[in-house]
Amino acid sequence: MSSTRRLLGFLKPYRRWAILAPLLMLVEVAMDLMQPKLIERIVDQGIAQLDMGIVTQTGLLMLGFALIGAVGGVGCTIFSVLASQGFGTDLRSALYRHVQSLSFGNLDELETGQLVTRLTNDVTQVQELVSMSLRIMVRAPLMLAGSLVMAVITSPRLAVMLLVLGPVVLSAVVWVINRAYPLFGKVQGRLDDLNTIMHENLAGVRVVKAFVRAEHEIRRFGRVNDGLMKLTVHAARTVAVTMPAVMLALNVGVVSAVWFGGLQVAAGGLKAGQLIAFINYLMRTLMSLMFVSMLAMRVARAKASAVRIREVLDSQPQVENRPGALPAVTAQGRVALENVTFSYGQDGQSPVLKELSMVAEPGQTVAILGATGAGKSSLVHLIPRFYDVTDGRVTVDGVDVRDIEMAALRRTIGVAMQESVLFTGTVRDNIRYGRPEASDEEVIAAARTAQAHEFILQLPDGYDTLVGQRGVNLSGGQKQRIAIARALVTRPAVLILDDSTSAVDVETESAIQDGLRDWMRQRTSLVIAQRISTVLNADKVLVLDDGRLVAEGSHTELMTSSRIYQEIYESQLGNGVTSDDAT
Repeated sequence: MSSTRRLLGFLKPYRRWAILAPLLMLVEVAMDLMQPKLIERIVDQGIAQLDMGIVTQTGLLMLGFALIGAVGGVGCTIFSVLASQGFGTDLRSALYRHVQSLSFGNLDELETGQLVTRLTNDVTQVQELVSMSLRIMVRAPLMLAGSLVMAVITSPRLAVMLLVLGPVVLSAVVWVINRAYPLFGKVQGRLDDLNTIMHENLAGVRVVKAFVRAEHEIRRFGRVNDGLMKLTVHAARTVAVTMPAVMLALNVGVVSAVWFGGLQVAAGGLKAGQLIAFINYLMRTLMSLMFVSMLAMRVARAKASAVRIREVLDSQPQVENRPGALPAVTAQGRVALENVTFSYGQDGQSPVLKELSMVAEPGQTVAILGATGAGKSSLVHLIPRFYDVTDGRVTVDGVDVRDIEMAALRRTIGVAMQESVLFTGTVRDNIRYGRPEASDEEVIAAARTAQAHEFILQLPDGYDTLVGQRGVNLSGGQKQRIAIARALVTRPAVLILDDSTSAVDVETESAIQDGLRDWMRQRTSLVIAQRISTVLNADKVLVLDDGRLVAEGSHTELMTSSRIYQEIYESQLGNGVTSDDAT
C-alpha cells in the first residue's frame, strides 16, 4: 500500500474532515457496542425479575444511544464525503497539470487511452477507497476491537473460540488481497486497451465507415471487452472466496456459542442475558471481519490504481527548463541547426536526423522537402523544443534553445501542425487560442492572410460559429486555414508550417503564400511541403533524405545541382521537361 500512502498527501488540505469523520464513527461504534449490554440488563434484571421499570428505562436508554449513534454515523458520512471528494478533485487536477507539463516524448510513451483511464477510473478507485477508509474501514477495526473486549468482559470462557475463528478469517482475507492485487492491475491494463480502441474508433469513425469496417471494429472491441469481462470475473471470484469462509466461521461461532453457552446457563455458570450479549458481540466481531473481506476487492483494485497514478506523477518531463534559462527573449528570427543528430529513443539508437546543419535568416522563407520519413517534421519539432537533440544544438538568434525557458521560446514561434486540431468553442476563440488578448481586428487580419475570412463569414454565425468536437463541422482545408490563422495571430518571429496546406487547393495555397510574404516580412518561415509548387518561391529549399541534408539552395539552383530535387520536380510538374527547360 506504499503507493496509496504516498497519495494521501492530497488529504492534507482536508485533514480536519479526515479527522472528524473517524471521531464521529467512534461515537457510532461506542453507541452500538452498548446495545448488547443493555439487552443483557433487560433480560437478566428486567424480565428475569419481572421489573418493567428496568425494561422501560433500559429501552429508552437504548433508543437514546441509537439516536446518538445515528448522528455520529451521518456526520461521519458527510465529512468523509467532503474529504474524499476534495482529495479526488485535487489528485485529478494534479494529475492533469502534470500531464500538461510532460514533453512530446513522454506523451509518445503514455498512450491517450492509458491517460484517460488513469485520470478517470483510477482516480475514482483511489477516491472511493479514501471514502471507505474514513467510514467502513474505520468502523470495522473499531467494532472488531470493541466487540472482542466486550465479549471477553461478558464471558471470558466463551471468548476463547474467537482465538480460533479470528485468525482463520484474517488469514483468508490476507490471502485474497495478495492474490487479487496483481489481477486488478491487469484489469486496469485491459481498461487502458479498451479506452485506446474506443478513442481510435471514435476519432476515425469516418474512415471506418468509408472502408465498411464497422463489423471488424465491433469484433476488435468485443475481443478486448470480453477479455476485460473475463479477467474482472476471475478477480471477483478470487475475492468472493472469503465471503463463504466468513459466513461459515460466523455460523460455526454462533452454534458453538449457543451450545457451550447453553450448557453453562443450564449449569448456572452463565445468565441467559449474558449469553445473548456474547452472541451479539461474537456476530459483530465476525461481521467486522466480513466487512474487511468485502473491502478486499476494493483495496486490491485501489492499490493497483494508485501504482498506475504514481507512474504518471513520477514520470519526469524529458524536456525541462535548464537552471538559469532566459525568462524572456526578443527574437529576430535567425534559426540554426548545428551538426544535429536526433533520435526518438532514449538510448540514441536509430537516429532520424544525422549530423544535420542549416541556417534560416530573418525574413527568409525556408522550405523543407523530402520523402515520407525523411525527418522533416522531426527537424522543425526541435526548434520549439518539443524534443531535445541527441547531439549538436539548435539556436535562435545564436542562443541555444535549451538556454531559453520553454514558454518564452514558444511564445516567439508560431506552429501550424500537420494535423489541424481545433477545440470546442467559437471560430474566434480557436484563432486566438495562443493569444487570448488578440483584438477582433487582429483575428480578422490573420484569417484574411490564411484565406479563411471569406468562408468564415459564410458560416451560420460567422466568427461566433461554434466549432464541433475536433472541428467536425468544417472541412479539412477549412480547419487547416484556421490553424494557420491561429499561428499567425501570435505575431511570431518564427513561423513553422508543418505540411499545413495539404488539404487546400493549389490556388488557395498560392494566395496563402502571397499573404504570408507580407505578413512575415522580417520574420522567418519554415515550410514543410509535399507539393513542389509550395517551394518554388522559397528563398531556400532544404532537401532531406533518410535524415540527412542532401541538397540546399533555391529552386533554380537545385534544378541544376540536385538529382533528388529534379526527380521530385519531374514527378509532380515536369511532364517530361528537362532540368534545363525548368530553369
